[in-house]
Amino acid sequence: MPSQKILELKQQQVADIKANVEAACAGVLVDYSGISVADDTKLRKELREAGVNYTVVKNTLLRKAVEGTDLSELDPFLNGNTALAVSNDDHVAAARILCKYAESNESFTIKTGFMDGKVIDLATINSIAKLPPRDILLATVCNAFNAPISALARALQAIVDKDGEAAPEAAAE
Repeated sequence: MPSQKILELKQQQVADIKANVEAACAGVLVDYSGISVADDTKLRKELREAGVNYTVVKNTLLRKAVEGTDLSELDPFLNGNTALAVSNDDHVAAARILCKYAESNESFTIKTGFMDGKVIDLATINSIAKLPPRDILLATVCNAFNAPISALARALQAIVDKDGEAAPEAAAE
């Protein structure tokens, strides 16, 4: 039987994990076994710079944290070594970084993930990982909105230029 102090510590860990998962817009579960400390340090640095919180979690604590929520569907994936990467702001960052790392390191595998409180499958994670970063997506949308307005402005300017050239010729006759 665990002591009261250990029990309180584990309850606090479950509460912290639950708060972390509930605040996240997206997260990815990975099996990190077989990677070196140097590779893990590089991965953690890249995730931290992208605003992603990456922690190794005990499966039983994560299971208790998501128990009774829509994320309880994560249960079949909670075996072996598990690390949880969550992002509070960027839906794509964790998936993009971890999928890129998994491609170059065969012992590192993506288990599953979640987005906006719903569990997503591996195919969805892979497709999300291929999306460009948020700022590039926003620039693309802005360009799409700007293109028709720019075309109209060029057409109006062409009409003005054409009328400006025709007027002096008409006056000469």
